[in-house]
Amino acid sequence: MKIKQRIWEIVEPAKSGDKISHYFDIGLMVLIILNVLAVIIESVQSIEDQFGTYLTAFEVFSVMVFTLEYLARIWACTYVNNYSHPLFGRIRFSFRPMVIVDLLAILPFYLPFFGIDLRVVRAFRLFRIIRIFKLGRYSKAFQMLGNVLTNKKEEMTITIVALFFLIIISASLMYHAENAAQPEQFSSIPATIWWSVVTLTTVGYGDVYPITLFGKIIAGVISILGIGMVALPAGIISAGFVEEMSKRK
Repeated sequence: MKIKQRIWEIVEPAKSGDKISHYFDIGLMVLIILNVLAVIIESVQSIEDQFGTYLTAFEVFSVMVFTLEYLARIWACTYVNNYSHPLFGRIRFSFRPMVIVDLLAILPFYLPFFGIDLRVVRAFRLFRIIRIFKLGRYSKAFQMLGNVLTNKKEEMTITIVALFFLIIISASLMYHAENAAQPEQFSSIPATIWWSVVTLTTVGYGDVYPITLFGKIIAGVISILGIGMVALPAGIISAGFVEEMSKRK
């Protein structure tokens, strides 16, 4: 039990005065950052051709470290009262969000050993970028952001639902206004959703735009509403950060 307790203390974020756990956290964060950089630079074909062998070796080393970390967490979690059952406790622990992230971080490496089609594996290799979310376990900034999103989830849900309805309504109106004049650009309501999204988010690529009077009026109203819809989530999150900072102080 003492060994299990000590392993749990090491793999979890370090407590004050625990130097071994602190060094473990730093080493893991450095490895995560290097992994994200490796995923980015290996997309450059010239670098992949020249240093592909070294990148592959680093990937194997990283996966071994992350796998040992994952297994250590699953084994030692029964030390905690909430997960004390040797089977069901570990199953319940394995469905924690950060533990799922740990699994997704190593899963692409092992897929070929289960006979998964290599084309599928190449698609799943993008999941390696998920390793950056492992930093959330050790970063207070990530933890604060998580608390803010959790506390403001109802307000954010209402905002997202309102934005979804506004996209559908604006796309429907614009389709009926512009379809006769521009049948190729506004061929259907699903096709018009692209215009609705880029307009409401104030991006406005300009690849699709109205030419009729009614369409321009709708576009003007939607553009103004889009400014408010973009500002609304920012205001909710900002208020959440202020509340969280006040709590911590």
